[in-house]
Amino acid sequence: MTLQTKRRIQTFLRYFVLIAVGIVMVYPLLWMLGATFKDNREIFAGIGLIPKNPTFEGYKNAMKSYGGDINIWKSMLNTYSYVIPKVIFTIVSSTITAYGFGRFNFKGKGIFFAVLMSTLFLPQVVLNVPQFVLFTKLGWVDSRFYLPIIVPTLFATETYFVFMLVQFLRNVPGELDEAAKIDGCNAFQTLVKVIVPMLMPAIVSCALFQFMWSSNDFMGPLLYVKTPANYPAAIFVKLSMDADQGFEWNRVLATSLISIIPSLVVFFLAQDTFVDGISAGGVKG
Repeated sequence: MTLQTKRRIQTFLRYFVLIAVGIVMVYPLLWMLGATFKDNREIFAGIGLIPKNPTFEGYKNAMKSYGGDINIWKSMLNTYSYVIPKVIFTIVSSTITAYGFGRFNFKGKGIFFAVLMSTLFLPQVVLNVPQFVLFTKLGWVDSRFYLPIIVPTLFATETYFVFMLVQFLRNVPGELDEAAKIDGCNAFQTLVKVIVPMLMPAIVSCALFQFMWSSNDFMGPLLYVKTPANYPAAIFVKLSMDADQGFEWNRVLATSLISIIPSLVVFFLAQDTFVDGISAGGVKG
């Protein structure tokens, strides 16, 4: 067997495995899309993608209001009214914190960074009770502006993003900072004009992670949002499941599909930068 033949076989096997894995991963989403046009009987009759008797009842029912205060469009508006500020504040606070740890030397730097990293080992369920007590005393629970969800992101509470940016920052040559200083830039100007453009792939990756995690967050809104008119999409999807009358699964799936469309669109628009940020941040130069 020639070397060229071996390479062709290897290439074929590589693409065959990638396509097979891709089909396995994409199939549930395609099935979900097809199931939105099926009734309950057809949904449970098989795992086929194409509906035999297509119906739009799932989408019609997905548009209905629940309790007269909330519908899918208002719930999505509520979701992104706190997701977008949360993403922006997370990126700003995490970038500033990573810049401080990555470029400056100060007393206790190692200890502070170790304490910061140790918070990665704290599960959110441990923090729920003390945070809820704190926000209740502050009067922020059921705030129209989602203060318990947004305000903590101003203080770099997403440790994973700080760690990711610090690791990426270590690949940025320190000579760039020195050159900026010679040109008359102070620390803040160096951050904005030099560091942030170099960190952009990692920043986009952090923004995408935060966008998707926040959009899918169920526990946070469940704890801190009490008014039905302010419910986000994650809770609205749960409301669409009526346990008394039985689930209309095409409605539930249609509601779920509509609610995840923005996340899919944002991810595909930024996927190239996202991949660059993940791959570059995982290798230390």
